Amino acid sequence: MTLLNVGQPIGGIIQIAYTVPDIEKAVRSYAQDLKLGPWFLRGPLQARKPVYRGNPQKLELSIAIAYSGHVMIELIQQHDEQPSVYREVIDKQGYGFHHWGIASDRFDNDLSSYVERGFELVFTDETPVSTRVAYLDPKRGWPGFIELIEINTASELRYSKMYADALLWDGADPIRKV
Repeated sequence: MTLLNVGQPIGGIIQIAYTVPDIEKAVRSYAQDLKLGPWFLRGPLQARKPVYRGNPQKLELSIAIAYSGHVMIELIQQHDEQPSVYREVIDKQGYGFHHWGIASDRFDNDLSSYVERGFELVFTDETPVSTRVAYLDPKRGWPGFIELIEINTASELRYSKMYADALLWDGADPIRKV
């Protein structure tokens, strides 16, 4: 089993993600009430190459990431009302749990494997460090999507830095804009 520098295995859950109506308010609350931080906040930004249910789209969002132990917690706020992988869940069940993120160092093979097993490809995009992500609907009555997250040198360095900062976090400076 290959472990990432953050201690989670390739092919395993590295992230648990939630949608929120106000990301800055959520980040401050999670930092204060859950002692979770520091938070690395990006946005508002335009998604780079979003494709939702086969159609290119425009998507404005903010994303905040923090670590709890070895697991990344992600908060997502969509700033527009466009149909999206996020709005789909918000409209159906409200804000809250959205997906589990799975690390992949063989993105194309892993994506094909999920689709062959009956998972529906719902959304794709590319991160600021040029890694790909794909959201898959398990079609098994699960409470959320799976996000397949491509791991490469750039993404592993980025996540490792956030993880290291979390290990040393003293509660000060809970929001770090990136």
